[in-house]
Amino acid sequence: MRLNVIAMGEGDGAPLVLLHGLFGQAPNFGAVQKALAGGGRRVLALDLRNHGASPHAPEVNYPAMAADVAETLHAEGTGPADVLGHSMGGKVAMMLALTEPSLVSRLIVADIAPVAYPPAFRPYAEAMLALPLAEGLTRRQADAALSEAVPSPGVRGFLLQNLDFTAKPPAWRIGLPEIAAGLPTVEAALPVPEGASFGGPTLVLSGELSDYVRDEHRPLFRTLFPAVRFAKVKGAGHWVHAEKPEGFVAAVQAFLG
Repeated sequence: MRLNVIAMGEGDGAPLVLLHGLFGQAPNFGAVQKALAGGGRRVLALDLRNHGASPHAPEVNYPAMAADVAETLHAEGTGPADVLGHSMGGKVAMMLALTEPSLVSRLIVADIAPVAYPPAFRPYAEAMLALPLAEGLTRRQADAALSEAVPSPGVRGFLLQNLDFTAKPPAWRIGLPEIAAGLPTVEAALPVPEGASFGGPTLVLSGELSDYVRDEHRPLFRTLFPAVRFAKVKGAGHWVHAEKPEGFVAAVQAFLG
């Protein structure tokens, strides 16, 4: 599957590819993408399958999503790229590096490990699916309907960016049923092929206040990515690039040189 791409910047070196997390989309990188493209680098933000403006498909798993990224990079004619993925996108980036290492020059994994996580997003998906999409539905009404399952106003706003209020009746832009059905696979540990590893430079960049990447995950990272190094963005939680964009950009630029 060829994915939707938002491109910024120009440069002759390896492009930087940005992969968003669950329920996200390429424009979420916004100012971060612009800042990273400002130093003479081409930066490509991709919508993963069932997200943003990319096509929908019933298969929601990391091998398929990594294959989408590979197909898109081949179509873009980029050659080897530096690849940065956040959360679910970080797992996609790791899978790409482990299965198509010739496509990845350097790898940046933002606040995720190749392990299984609790089903924290399932109540969100259930509430989104239950939202009555009647003509005339307002953003305020949709926000109120999600508030019990999604207490955080910021997270509700993040989810509602996927709802097209200009449609009659309003409609989800994303492949919501496909995503909801695939959540157990998204939450599961990365299905690493036996013996796979990626020897290129790798940065695991986590939020100081996040518990997604723990000390006990480091041995697994070192097995799969022997050249890994670890860093934290001060004062950031899981949405590290959105919460502390300047610190995030500085850490990425320092790694990429």
